[in-house]
Amino acid sequence: MTAKDVMLAWVEAFNRRDADTLVNLYHPDASNHQVAAGEPVVGRDAIIRDARGFFAAFPDSTTKLEAMHQDGEWVMIEWSGGATWRGEFAGRRPNGKTFHLRGCGFFQVVGGQIRFQRGYWDRAGWFLQLGIPVE
Repeated sequence: MTAKDVMLAWVEAFNRRDADTLVNLYHPDASNHQVAAGEPVVGRDAIIRDARGFFAAFPDSTTKLEAMHQDGEWVMIEWSGGATWRGEFAGRRPNGKTFHLRGCGFFQVVGGQIRFQRGYWDRAGWFLQLGIPVE
């Protein structure tokens, strides 16, 4: 599987909200650093916990691949997406509000698995759309 194939499979699994398939695209010791969220999430167990939590909170979440660029084992994507808040998130009860975001991600794909991921998106804009105080 090429790095580009892995990314297309990642987007497909994300849009199905299929945490099990999604996490199997990661190396067992992978690191996912969503910069706006804080510290990196390391390892498949932590990555699947985050994915399951996100999909439970936003069961209609989708992402649209706006652009993808590959340079060797690195794939860079630009994306847009959104969802409706339906489950507990950030220690808060859902309120049914929707959000739409744009962002970008950088993925290092080694041996057909995501070894490292870093994402950039607007946390303040996201939380304001959901009615969550920006801290």
